[in-house]
Formats: sequence, structure tokens, C-alpha cells
Amino acid sequence: MKLFLKADRCETAKCAIERRGYAPGQHGQGRRGKFSEYGVQLREKQKVKRIYGVLEKPFQNYFEKADRKKGITGENLLQTLELRIDNVVFRMGLAPSRNAARQLVRHNHFVVNGKKVNIPSFLLKQGDVISPNERKLNKVPIKTALENMKDRSLPHWLSFDPDKKSGTVQSLPTREDITIPIQEQLIVELYSR
Repeated sequence: MKLFLKADRCETAKCAIERRGYAPGQHGQGRRGKFSEYGVQLREKQKVKRIYGVLEKPFQNYFEKADRKKGITGENLLQTLELRIDNVVFRMGLAPSRNAARQLVRHNHFVVNGKKVNIPSFLLKQGDVISPNERKLNKVPIKTALENMKDRSLPHWLSFDPDKKSGTVQSLPTREDITIPIQEQLIVELYSR
């Protein structure tokens, strides 16, 4: 399955999934057996971890936090992952991929509500304002992203003002806003074992 981890490369003919429909190596074309129920659940968890760039222990902490919140655990988990600052920067179009967004955040390229934030896992709340750091506006990645903002369509829970060069978290994302093909129920079942 395409996870779009390489940004624009996944849209071209150089995408590894397009070039070959089997695993790499000598035995890649061999017959694969069916996955067990546990295997399917584990693969779904690994897929979500790779999409959002989260390691095992933080992902487990996000799940426990989502489990304690009121509402549906799987949707709470996805909402928490969507509200990470590296993901919001990617969703706003200020970075070509989540990995690039993570690096820009680590290098102090963004401020939240006027305060410097360099932790990619920083969780945003409704009403938070994200803008590029004034000192970093002339850097190539930021300048390029701001020039391309006119062509970008944002999820309805985010807004971006090109004049002020800032984005706002209008509301919390819902399950319908997350277009990535994720079966969060499998992750909940995996952690409920």
C-alpha cells in the first residue's frame, strides 16, 4: 500500500510500489501465506506509526491517552495524531512530507501563538495559531511553501491566511476529515488483547 512517505516521489513513476508489486529480494515473488488476525492488526498499527512517524512507546502513550478520553478510542487516537504540530504543518502545505515538516519544526521554523516550538510531537488545541518564524521567512523551504499556498486546499478544520502568513486550528479533526485508509478499530483490538 502506498503510504506517501516520500512526498511527491509517490506521484511519479519512480514510486517503489508502482515499479514492483512484490517484496524486494530473491524470494520476493514467492507465495505469501495469509496473515493471522494478530498479523493484520499488527500491520495496521505499523502502517499508522509509519504514516505519522511515531515510534512505539509514544504511540502506546497516545493510545492510552485516547483510551482515557471520552468517546471512541480509535477516533480519539487519530485525532491526537492529527493534532501533532509536524502533521499540522504538513496538512497546511508548509512542508512536502511529514518527515520534512518534522525537520522544519526541529529547526525552529515555526511558532505557535507567538512562542517558539521545536518539538514535533507538540499537540495543538483548537484556536492555536501557527506561523513561520520571522527569522526563517527567507529560507528556501518556507519561501517555496508560502508561494505555493494559493494552489493548496486545506482540510476544513484548518485555515491559512496568506497575508498574515499564519494558520489556525479552527476545530478538532473528526474521523471524516482523515482521508488516509486506516482501520483504527484493528489497532484498538490489538491493544485490547
